[in-house]
Amino acid sequence: MHLSAATELLVDLWLAICAAFVPTLHFLWRSPRALLDPTEVSRYFMSHVWAAGFGNGIDQNAREEKIKVITPYARGVVLDLGAGHGHTVNYLDHDKVTKYVALEPNVHMHQKIRDISNAAGYDEPSGTLLILACGAEDIHAITRALGGRHTVDTVVSVLTLCSIPKPQAAIAALAQEALKPGGEFVFYEHVLSPRSDVAWWQRFWTPLWKLAFDGCRLDRPTYLWVDEVGGWSDKEVWGKADEPEEHLFWHRSGRFVKTA
Repeated sequence: MHLSAATELLVDLWLAICAAFVPTLHFLWRSPRALLDPTEVSRYFMSHVWAAGFGNGIDQNAREEKIKVITPYARGVVLDLGAGHGHTVNYLDHDKVTKYVALEPNVHMHQKIRDISNAAGYDEPSGTLLILACGAEDIHAITRALGGRHTVDTVVSVLTLCSIPKPQAAIAALAQEALKPGGEFVFYEHVLSPRSDVAWWQRFWTPLWKLAFDGCRLDRPTYLWVDEVGGWSDKEVWGKADEPEEHLFWHRSGRFVKTA
């Protein structure tokens, strides 16, 4: 693996620090007790990274893949894991989607979700928008908020399975408890590379990367974990066209249909 490919993520890491380090210091100066809550500090840092252009930039870079994996398949009640600023809502077909549920534990991002969703025609007063502050692993909070088990028609995950706690258990619970029979689990994720040299560098950088990007890991084969849940009547996984094999952010998209 070329050294340039192995170290390319350092540019993004530096840009993230430039965007969020000083605002986070100011936050800690105003609220020193936050030092006792590393998760809150991480989320505050990440909110500034996302607002500085990472959110919009990543959305634009993934636009073609999102159109392929979200727009044709999302329908009914859509549960968006790790919604960020809610960019997923712009890929939903209003004629097919009745409710957009934005799952985002980082409350500093909630107003952006609200703004983008409202602009796309989804809002809380009409019941077409629901913002949840829990994580994807909190299946009980999710099903409670949605009125019970098997109430979701489509689970969407865009660059989120890389950061959720206990991902295999969370994926299984979402598929088995939240998703309706016949519902679909669609995703676009960066995953562990099948190339051993690339995977070595992914594992090498992950401890540093996850500090700056709110727990994001480069070394998870999440597309395989979705498949391992079982109970799918149809499934397909594909890669990103023309993506270099040496890319540290090796992507996989997928569509899995739960057995009716």
